[in-house]
Amino acid sequence: MAIEKICCLGAGYVGGPTCSVIAMKCPEIKVTVVDMSKERIAQWNSDKLPIYEPGLDGVVRACRGRNLFFSTDYTTAILEADIIFISVNTPTKTFGNGKGRAADLKYVEGAARMIAEIAQSNKIVVEKSTVPVRAAESILNILSANNKPGVSYQILSNPEFLAEGTAIEDLLHPDRVLIGGEESAAGHAAIEALCSVYQHWIPRKNILTTNTWSSELSKLAANAMLAQRISSINSLSAVCESTGADVSEVARAIGLDSRIGSKFLQASIGFGGSCFQKDILNLVYICECLNLPEVAAYWQQVIDMNEYQKTRFTAKVVQALFNTVSGKQIALLGFAFKKNTGDTRESPAIHVAKTLLDEGATLHIYDPKVEESQIFEDLTHPSICESPEYVRKSVKIHEDAYTATAGTHAIVLCTEWDEFICLDYNKIYNGMMKPAYIFDGRKILNHSRLLEIGFHVHTIGKKLNRPIATRCWSNSGTFP
Repeated sequence: MAIEKICCLGAGYVGGPTCSVIAMKCPEIKVTVVDMSKERIAQWNSDKLPIYEPGLDGVVRACRGRNLFFSTDYTTAILEADIIFISVNTPTKTFGNGKGRAADLKYVEGAARMIAEIAQSNKIVVEKSTVPVRAAESILNILSANNKPGVSYQILSNPEFLAEGTAIEDLLHPDRVLIGGEESAAGHAAIEALCSVYQHWIPRKNILTTNTWSSELSKLAANAMLAQRISSINSLSAVCESTGADVSEVARAIGLDSRIGSKFLQASIGFGGSCFQKDILNLVYICECLNLPEVAAYWQQVIDMNEYQKTRFTAKVVQALFNTVSGKQIALLGFAFKKNTGDTRESPAIHVAKTLLDEGATLHIYDPKVEESQIFEDLTHPSICESPEYVRKSVKIHEDAYTATAGTHAIVLCTEWDEFICLDYNKIYNGMMKPAYIFDGRKILNHSRLLEIGFHVHTIGKKLNRPIATRCWSNSGTFP
């Protein structure tokens, strides 16, 4: 089957970058990204895209209007498409059965019903959204129940393994592309059709094909394993702070073990983003539904450790500032959940900001890529605060780090933006209240240099003033 036209339902962090790269690498294929939000589509068609990813602007500019189109016209896009990607949001349920853990598939269901209503010819429907195991079966049931004579569907699972901040590089040079489908002649034909798209730039040996269920579970499992590594090293960071060990040195020693590797062993405030927490909670819920309580408890502990790390870091801020931040001015550098993205979903900075606001602090926030409106939307969400007016009175957004830190008692670094490493900390120190504190939640700053300037410095997983002697316990007693 020759693929001539592709439609993507959903113009978010997955659909937009993925289809932009497909359009760039497959110039003979017309790629149309559709979304119900007129505002979001207008942004995709403007000079300021709705999301920030290094390299994305150049890809979109090269293809937009040639074979890449952003539209709100669902009907035409679905009617024309040979392949339809479903890249809609799958948030965690906030009510009902599975509240707080299960994935809410209402947008996936809505997309399936829209396809069933509009399609007039055979379609390959591809799950790009992160979904629980056997979601493809639900999509097929909806399409089959509303099937028109002469129209058939093949449902494929093609999960994304993108990391925000490196999404374009991940799309251009992926470790692997995973495609799952029905184990039938028609299913294999659909898999090969999608493979032919990716083979424009990805070697066939890097395209892994499985059954549908294995593909769906692999996405959840991959994120769960990555998040588990972060929570594991964060748990050790608490031990390091108590003993005088340095978590960076421990991580380096662990990472040199070829069985473990060095990735995802950077201790920090905790992980955030749209995938890890949501996917692990979904996995916990699946395990509970399968009557596997021990497995569910194991993965729940990964979430619990992440929450512990955020709470522990913020408690350290309050404790170091003489056990009170009431009436104090505190600068938050960074609000995105990590550098090179404007995404704030599940960002540890939200937890830090909420706690400090609850303790009576005034916050001065600067992030190079997060809009002021997004920061206030996050901090005034009903799950975060009960008084939006208080938040707006107590939070000030700044255009640069120097104005954000001027006159403050402390700096709390929440996102590892490269520009924070290069700031003039002499200038910043001179403009702050004394004693001046820095809490490096990402371990990116030159701590010895900051101490020389005069800062009181605290970080993750390391006591900057190591004890002269430590005491170790054994079964036979204590040793100095």
